[in-house]
Amino acid sequence: MVMLDETFFALADPTRRAILARLARGEATVNELAEPFDMSQPAISRHLKVLEAAQLIVRRVDGTKRPCKLNDAGLRVVEQWLDKLRDAMTKNYDRLDDLLANMKPTKGGER
Repeated sequence: MVMLDETFFALADPTRRAILARLARGEATVNELAEPFDMSQPAISRHLKVLEAAQLIVRRVDGTKRPCKLNDAGLRVVEQWLDKLRDAMTKNYDRLDDLLANMKPTKGGER
């Protein structure tokens, strides 16, 4: 199971987010992912290892190539966490709405 901290750590880096954005368009090799960056292939590989550890990407073996593609598992962790926050916020707003609806006006018609 992927930990939320690993996922946020992976997403915290702009290079890794750019790699994920590129992979959203489809599978790519390490060399293809390295093209737009001014960094070495080993540096890109280190970023890919972080993304892979967070289960945001998966790699497959294709001869000497190891193409990467997005993996839903890592993003599902973030999505579930955000859903919990959304639910909590909705309950807070509902309580506030109830409170405001039940407030009695004070003198002069103000609440």
